Amino acid sequence: MLYLDHAATTPIRPQVWEEISALADRGWGNPTGFHAAARSAKNALEEARERVAALLGCRPLEVVFTGGGTESDNLAVKGAALAGGGRGGVVTSAVEHEAVLSSVRFLEDWGCSVTRVGVDRDGLVDPGEVAEAVTPDTAVVSVMAANNETGARQPVRKITEAVRDRTRCKALVHTDAVQAFISEELRLEDLGVDLMSLAAHKFGGPTGVGVLYVREGVALEPVTHGGGQELGRRSGTHHVLGAVGMARAMELTASDRERFRRDVGEARRRFEGALLKQVPGLAITSRSARTAQHSHLRFPGVANQTLLVRLDRLGLAASAGSSCQSGAAQVSHVLSAMGMSDPEARSSVRFSFGWTTQPSDGDLAAKLTVGALEGLL
Repeated sequence: MLYLDHAATTPIRPQVWEEISALADRGWGNPTGFHAAARSAKNALEEARERVAALLGCRPLEVVFTGGGTESDNLAVKGAALAGGGRGGVVTSAVEHEAVLSSVRFLEDWGCSVTRVGVDRDGLVDPGEVAEAVTPDTAVVSVMAANNETGARQPVRKITEAVRDRTRCKALVHTDAVQAFISEELRLEDLGVDLMSLAAHKFGGPTGVGVLYVREGVALEPVTHGGGQELGRRSGTHHVLGAVGMARAMELTASDRERFRRDVGEARRRFEGALLKQVPGLAITSRSARTAQHSHLRFPGVANQTLLVRLDRLGLAASAGSSCQSGAAQVSHVLSAMGMSDPEARSSVRFSFGWTTQPSDGDLAAKLTVGALEGLL
């Protein structure tokens, strides 16, 4: 199988498996205990926290381990809005991941004010428009670093600066960087955000573990209640092996990023170049501002579900969009917000490359896609 659905999840890197396996016989304890097994797990957990912090350029205690990107987004948005018993407002974009948008709808039901800022045809927000939506009651602004469907990269730094320039603005800025980390260097000092979400399984780590960066001094209302692990910000027994695996995956991703961008960029160039020559009317989404790994294409007149079934039979894995919505009947909210009609959205397919991609995969992907389109155009 030629796997081009890395935006949904990606295979675990061999070195990550090796580190997890080596730790399995001594890292299984509950790190909140006081005996030897607990201390061993605690040491591994805190070392992983330090490794993640070093990569992001923050303090270890600003790193909160979670159950994945969805939990990180929920904690950031709900936690900021409800901190201190308040019901603060939220400003977000119309193209966020469902983890953010569902959190926003929940807060709306609780009486929080919400503003959803629109995007242009490339799926990008205007930093000035985001800032204009901020009021003294706004608790958090949440705009993703890169879109999970199209790969469109938002100007996070400019958004942060625009929000900070607002008079009497105390709003926190959160970015969902789940899709961005694999190809973009995300240094917190450059982004200027207060909160940032990551998920290990998007860049070669295990599923079921994520990180939320929380700037020192930021107060969050917990959304998962229990034993108060993670300094009271998140409860639940730590997934120590997952945390260690995530730290290792982040290190490998950071060191491999230059090679990744080169090989994935070449694979995508070959893929799209061949299709543009052979598929009439083919359109590339967010072409001018996207991550290296995303290729979101529209095949006019071709139902994406039909094409995906044919591709799967030929051994190529792709998707219709978000892994949270790919089986849903409704049209993607992301594509609708970008101004696509329902027929245009239903003829769109996401091909997402990853750390296993080789340049020649672009040639093979194009050949298989042309084969799958036979008789459909």
